[in-house]
Amino acid sequence: MGSVRKSLALSAVDSYLALVLQIGSTVVLARILTPEQTGIFAVAAVFAALASNFRDFGVGEFLIQEKELDDAILRAALTVNITVSWSMGVLLFLAAPYVADFYRSPGVQQVMRVQAFNFLLIPFGAVTMAWFRRELNFKPILLANLAANLTSFAVVIVLGLQGWGYMALAWSSLAGVVVTVGTATLLRPKGFPRWPGLAGVGRVFHFGKFASGIYVFGQAGKGAPEMIIGRAQDMAAVGMFSRAYGLIEIFNRLVLRALMPVYLPYFARSVRDTGSPLRGLSTAISYLTVVGWPFLLFMGVAAYPAIRLIYGLQWLEAVPLAQVLCLAGTVEIIYFPAKEAMLAQGRAKESNNLQMIIQSLRVLGLLAAVPFGLAGACWGLLAATVGGALASHWYLGRVAAWSVAAAWSAMRPSLWVALAAVGPFFLFTLAVPIGEHNYLGVFGVAAVLCTGLWVLALRQTRHPLWTEVLALSAPLRARLKRRPPL
Repeated sequence: MGSVRKSLALSAVDSYLALVLQIGSTVVLARILTPEQTGIFAVAAVFAALASNFRDFGVGEFLIQEKELDDAILRAALTVNITVSWSMGVLLFLAAPYVADFYRSPGVQQVMRVQAFNFLLIPFGAVTMAWFRRELNFKPILLANLAANLTSFAVVIVLGLQGWGYMALAWSSLAGVVVTVGTATLLRPKGFPRWPGLAGVGRVFHFGKFASGIYVFGQAGKGAPEMIIGRAQDMAAVGMFSRAYGLIEIFNRLVLRALMPVYLPYFARSVRDTGSPLRGLSTAISYLTVVGWPFLLFMGVAAYPAIRLIYGLQWLEAVPLAQVLCLAGTVEIIYFPAKEAMLAQGRAKESNNLQMIIQSLRVLGLLAAVPFGLAGACWGLLAATVGGALASHWYLGRVAAWSVAAAWSAMRPSLWVALAAVGPFFLFTLAVPIGEHNYLGVFGVAAVLCTGLWVLALRQTRHPLWTEVLALSAPLRARLKRRPPL
């Protein structure tokens, strides 16, 4: 557990530093870019992210779950990564004008063509970064991401203030990739293979053809709202949805992006040691819900002040959308680690099938509800998320003997903690509505009180996370006890 805790700590630092920079740039750009400009980049970014997930081709996941690694396998992984990544870059570049015509927005083409150049560079750092994750060595990953995030932040702020609009976001993304690859190359261990090879390519490809589908389907479902709303309505509507989803993205940055890089190697190690990821899955869901549920419920109740503070007055139409999306987020995180738990057992095909079902439900929910406007689209996503959670539970029951009793045992303490932490704030807003006259004060006081209630509820319910808090704080408490009195 020591290496896991250290990995989680470094991954959390990486994620939180990135979040601070992201919020800083968002606060500036939200007051510079119009909803239409934001929507243009959001649509182009969906296609780039979709190609990026296919570009990975499950190579990183293959290296993490593989029991024995040698130079031949690492070279084969680099070969597959280069082949697929460069193909995706060319495809993205050539498809850009057709996507722009479909959405009736020339700006989409400009952004996509800049993003296509990312794919020429990424393979030369991807295999090294995957090896660091396998070894639960997150220090080089932290350094590479920190350098890249600082570079992206500087570029987007400078270009944004100079009036580059949505292209500021495109060029900052490319700058970040250049720095990430350069830093990963400098930090790679001595003797690490530098050139591609053909021996073992078949094994990597066989795993990747299923594993890549997991993330491609996942990204397709995640990007479906922007793609569907952009065509059914306009870029301004996409921009408004994007800002509403921004509150979920804060949680992703705070929690999920810190945890997800650790989940797969953690589950894979559990499988190698015990033959099953079941115990690790129960712990992961317990910790994830006890943090995620209070946070997302709080952001849903505090959507008005959060959007007003971060984005400004022009984005207040996103408030009711954000509230529904936060509710959907509380359902989605229940089985967020499901795909990693199955991949850790080498069950890439089952994990791929699950992702196909989940994302198909998202698309169907959107198509059925988008005629009712942006609010309808959000409610459609909520209904699809419930269906996805049920499908995840069924698959985990087949693959890992996961039961209703095990799920309830993992989540029950988290439910009481969430209600105790956010319930009083919700009741307060029923009596005293939040508006322009009081949003700042209410948000500040509520954030402090809800955090205090969350810590108290953790302690009173003896949630497993409280044990981790005590373990992490033990050195500090011991040091304070040894200090002489003043």
